[in-house]
Amino acid sequence: MRGACNEMKFLDQYEEYRVYFETCLHKACAEMAFQPKILTESMCYSLLSGGKRVRPVLFFCTLDAFGVDYRDEKNFAIALECIHTYSLIHDDLPAMDNDDFRRGRPSNHKMFGEANAILAGDALLSFAFDLLLGECGRGNGFLRAAQSLSRAAGALGMVAGQSADLLYTGENGGEKELLWIYRHKTGCLMAAPLIMAACIAGRYRQEAEAFGMELGNLFQLTDDILDAVGEKEKLGKTTGKDAAEQKLTAVKVYSVSGARAKAQESALRCYAILDRMRDAQMDFLREFVDYVLERDR
Repeated sequence: MRGACNEMKFLDQYEEYRVYFETCLHKACAEMAFQPKILTESMCYSLLSGGKRVRPVLFFCTLDAFGVDYRDEKNFAIALECIHTYSLIHDDLPAMDNDDFRRGRPSNHKMFGEANAILAGDALLSFAFDLLLGECGRGNGFLRAAQSLSRAAGALGMVAGQSADLLYTGENGGEKELLWIYRHKTGCLMAAPLIMAACIAGRYRQEAEAFGMELGNLFQLTDDILDAVGEKEKLGKTTGKDAAEQKLTAVKVYSVSGARAKAQESALRCYAILDRMRDAQMDFLREFVDYVLERDR
């Protein structure tokens, strides 16, 4: 169990990364002037809706762990959040998960209509690649970082996972299919910021990917548990939807207690991978594993 001192230190450091990212993101949104105006408004509505900013924080902290100044790499972090936000906008649509709330506010399509929500997601995805392309000329490490995010977001990663999630909604699918969905829908985009940081730093590429994929597995396990037993007010979105829509989840496959046991096992695997990166400062990432394991939102 974490001590109170370690937890406070972790939360303070997390807030430092998050606040810096929020400052950069607000500046980027203030400079957006896409026409028609509703396009910019709908993009910024979801981008600035708050949230934990998990992926940018992971990117910044991993750069820090590898001795790279994270403040120089804000465009990669913004691109990460743009892609994540586009996926949430589309995930909430009636044709997908059909959720009216996101981060405690009405979903994008409830505010701007389905068509504008689709276009806002499309625009955020394109904007992310514009940011990535602007960084590729800085060297091979930056090019590889951009490529890793591209692959994580598309048909080799998150989109494939979303497709499989739809395919196995209903009575079909078991543990094998569940783990495939976890790896692609959540794991790839969770691993991307760690891989990107490793590419820029030029070290521990394989370990960063392995840790990121396992962290994604842990994150999705806890997400499934929270959908079953969490509080709507803390989560900022509707709970109990997975069971109602017959989604293939860890709770469905393992039960709540079984899913919690799997989460503990996943956390141990995360720690073991961090131990392999001996000459990097992994304390924050170790605390990050605890944060995901114990989260209530």
